[in-house]
Amino acid sequence: MSDYIYELWPTSSSEDVQAIVRAVYKQVLGNPHVMESERLVTAESQLADGSMSVREFVRAVAKSDFYRTRYFESCAPYRFTELNFQHILGRAPDSQAEVSEHIRRCNEAGYDADIDSYVDSEDYQQAFGENIVPYARDKSEVGRKQVVYNRNFAVNRGPAQVSSAVKSSQLVYAIATNSANKITTAKATPGSVTEKRFKIRTTAAKFDSPRRVSFNEYIVSSTKMTPQIQRIQRSGAKIVSITEIK
Repeated sequence: MSDYIYELWPTSSSEDVQAIVRAVYKQVLGNPHVMESERLVTAESQLADGSMSVREFVRAVAKSDFYRTRYFESCAPYRFTELNFQHILGRAPDSQAEVSEHIRRCNEAGYDADIDSYVDSEDYQQAFGENIVPYARDKSEVGRKQVVYNRNFAVNRGPAQVSSAVKSSQLVYAIATNSANKITTAKATPGSVTEKRFKIRTTAAKFDSPRRVSFNEYIVSSTKMTPQIQRIQRSGAKIVSITEIK
């Protein structure tokens, strides 16, 4: 957990508000350098005059062109999702089901709806409420699996790391196989009988000819999941579900 928790109070000074603004930019944008022209001046003013909560400011930053360009448009879907967990919820994903749910929502309902689902979640509310700046939740919490904290260090490598410097997923194998990230040498080779497999069900691609069956299914190994998801999205199809094959 961060040594210092930033929280907005009715008695917060203008200096306090500016510290909160900087903390939100650093956490949500992944520790980048933010130029003056990239700052959300209107949202900052609303935060300062009390008409916007920290939670709503977090939402505005996560929906900004800066965030969208850096992470949604530049990263693979799996990496984008794990960074959303890190930046907005301050933790790594719990499971493949969590990741699949967000990938599917982003694909079907769109970017803004996916961002809203993090900020409006019960998890966010319980951890940060309306006026605490999200922070790295790297200490044990009631009801949270211990393996999640091992994964936190894979996506959050300290204050010197800039999130946009890493484009590939850091968790796809660990989450798909429900293993801790430190077990990297035990990674199954593609095609081995020990490697987990997943079934991705999608709608028909936009260039498919009309036919009676309106869904496609793909069986992929855990190590091939991200490139397959990218191919599906490029085809114009929508992901309906991602399930592990037992």
